[in-house]
Amino acid sequence: MSPPSFRFPPAARMKSPKDFQRAFRQGNRAQGDVLVVAVVENGGPVTRLGLSIGKSVWKGAVQRNRVRRVFREAFRLARPELPAGLDVIMMAAAPGLKPNLADTQAELLRLVAKALSRYREKLAQAQASQASQASQASSGPRSVSGAGTNADDHKSGPTPERGS
Repeated sequence: MSPPSFRFPPAARMKSPKDFQRAFRQGNRAQGDVLVVAVVENGGPVTRLGLSIGKSVWKGAVQRNRVRRVFREAFRLARPELPAGLDVIMMAAAPGLKPNLADTQAELLRLVAKALSRYREKLAQAQASQASQASQASSGPRSVSGAGTNADDHKSGPTPERGS
C-alpha cells in the first residue's frame, strides 16, 4: 500500500462560478475561530477546494495571498483524511486574522465533519419529506364525510330566468 499523496492536483480545485454558487446555495456551513467552511457533495471521486478571501477581510493583496497559501496548505495536508467527493469552500472567519497552519488544519477537519453531518441530515429530511408526499399522492383522493352539502348540489335543474 502506498502512502497517501499530498499533491494538490488541478482536479482538486474548484474553478467554476457555478460550483461556488451550488456550494453556497445547497451546502451547509460551519464556523470556527480561524475559518468558515461550506461543504456540499459533488458526486465525483475527488474532494475539491474553493477559496473565498475577500478584500473586505484584508485590504492588501500580500496579506490575502498569505491567507490563501495557509488555507491551501492546510487543505493539501488534510486531504487524505477528508471524505472523498466533497466541495469545500474555505473563508476567513474574522477580518485581519493571521492563521497558522497547525490550527487551521485541525479546525478544517473538525468543521468539515460538522458541516457534512448537517448537510447529510438536511438531505435525509428532504428525502423523508419527498417520500411522505409521494405516499400521500399515490393513495389517491379520499372520500370526505358529509359530501353533498355544497349549496350547488341541492339545485335540481336550471334556475329560472327573471324576465323584465
